[in-house]
Amino acid sequence: MSTQTVVVDPITRIEGHLRIEAETDSQGVITRASSAGTMVRGIEIILRNRDPRDAWAFAQRICGVCTLVHGIASVRAVENALDYPIPPNAQLIRNLMIGAQFVHDHVMHFYHLHALDWVDVVSALKADPKATSQLAQSLSNYAKSSPGYFADVQTKLKNFVQSGQLGIFANGYWGHPGYKLPPEANLMAVAHYLDALAWQRQVAKLHAVFGGKNPHPNFLVGGAPCAISVHPGNEGQGAGPHFRGGEGATAVNIVGLELVKEVIQQMRDFVDQVYLPDTLAIAGFYKDWFKRGEGTGNFMTYGDFPERGMNDPASFLIPPGVIVDRNLNQVEAVDLNAADQIQEFVSHSWYDYSVGKDQGLHPYVGETNLHYTGPQPPYQNLDVDASYSWLKSPRWKGKAVEVGPLARVLVLYAKGHAQTRELVNGALAKLDLPVSALYSTLGRTAARTLESKIIADAMPTWYDHLMTNIGRGDVQTFNAAKWEPSSWPSQAKGVGFMEAPRGALAHWVVIKDGVIDNYQAVVPSTWNAGPRDSQGQDGPYEAALRGQPLIDTKQPLEILRTIHSFDPCIACAVHVTDPDGDELIQVKVR
Repeated sequence: MSTQTVVVDPITRIEGHLRIEAETDSQGVITRASSAGTMVRGIEIILRNRDPRDAWAFAQRICGVCTLVHGIASVRAVENALDYPIPPNAQLIRNLMIGAQFVHDHVMHFYHLHALDWVDVVSALKADPKATSQLAQSLSNYAKSSPGYFADVQTKLKNFVQSGQLGIFANGYWGHPGYKLPPEANLMAVAHYLDALAWQRQVAKLHAVFGGKNPHPNFLVGGAPCAISVHPGNEGQGAGPHFRGGEGATAVNIVGLELVKEVIQQMRDFVDQVYLPDTLAIAGFYKDWFKRGEGTGNFMTYGDFPERGMNDPASFLIPPGVIVDRNLNQVEAVDLNAADQIQEFVSHSWYDYSVGKDQGLHPYVGETNLHYTGPQPPYQNLDVDASYSWLKSPRWKGKAVEVGPLARVLVLYAKGHAQTRELVNGALAKLDLPVSALYSTLGRTAARTLESKIIADAMPTWYDHLMTNIGRGDVQTFNAAKWEPSSWPSQAKGVGFMEAPRGALAHWVVIKDGVIDNYQAVVPSTWNAGPRDSQGQDGPYEAALRGQPLIDTKQPLEILRTIHSFDPCIACAVHVTDPDGDELIQVKVR
């Protein structure tokens, strides 16, 4: 095998456009990888000179999947800038909406974006439905585990294959020697893939109850966008100027609240009976992948799910912190306002800074100056020694850090969170692995599953607190105190942060004379997928691929496994836009 550059463009089963160029040695081992976002993001340009109360509606459109998280980060940024507190009920509603986003997103990622890196769909045709049933029942008490159920799924799959079209399973390296699951495990996973499609339709209803719709639920600076009614059909109270005179049309009553309770239970059941058992079962066949794909060894969280408001990190379910060089004995503090902590670099990006390409900028003074210097398509390779991505390179104190479920689980574990330690230690004991196994491709995947259980289990508590408040007559969801710009200072700046499913997310806003003067969003997939910086430090994607062997460079399944373990959302990191609103492209269906 000669040295070569393996190009995967686009990486499949992700949101957005990502190109990986991996240079291999004569043994097929990756010696250098380059992560390139292939679309420009200009949402920050669109937001200039707009009313900051409207920013969430634009920022939310950064992505069609992570819609809720950008809305939350945006309203929190404006509230932080204006020192604008929100009612306890609004905070609980936001926690429930964010929690639903996490569990929904993680399940969808595992089954529909990542599981097929480990599951050979075509192999499922060889499975014995009775043996598959026995396997499934040995893992959990999930109701859909009969031989007849798996036989029906196998028939559907056989019809796909015999028609010459695999349909939703068309893109895959089926038969690749890297697949290790027995046919029965493959059939079980395919069945649960289909079950998750139906399950997610129910979960989405929680966002519709509190936010009016899904995707792109509504938000409101100063609180939650829904009134609460203590009686069906009565007009709610405390929802603010957008919900006056509706005679209950926009209020959440007991029927909606009971639906929320049902959805929470459905989420918990699926995580406990399907998602968690499947993850551990599949991981047991790929234990070598707990030694591959580490990344930078540095991990960061901003923290989220506050019990007593965003100004009280001690009340967060997920605490903020940074772990450096795998050191779980020390968690360092994060300051999102400190100019020397969070900076974005563009030395290998298609942007320019007024201070030069090799100097980092804090987001408060961040710039979005486009400057494409790459090859014109069609092209064979990028100039990865120069600029090669529309993603910037965020750094914490100059270090490349990984964000996401693994970072959160590690920080929770390091800070002694009891449930996290029990889940992590139990999973590792079942797989006969050390804690160091978490620093890997499958460590990321397992952490995402364990985190789903932690958050799903916390949701009933937030729901109960909300119902307790309502029961004692507190139905306020909006604080009107600082709604009018006449109450604002002439200049203000703030940061809205949260833990999105894919990692630490923050929006920074500078407000002058009532409008947005500067707006910068640093998103999880920018932290993870960003290119090398001026010091030559790899981004987490790039570092995680370095040193990995490829069985077949024409079918680089190993690249997909590691990149998908981060759950990329490149649409969040890059975004096509025209500041003048002109039409960019027409798509015609013939």
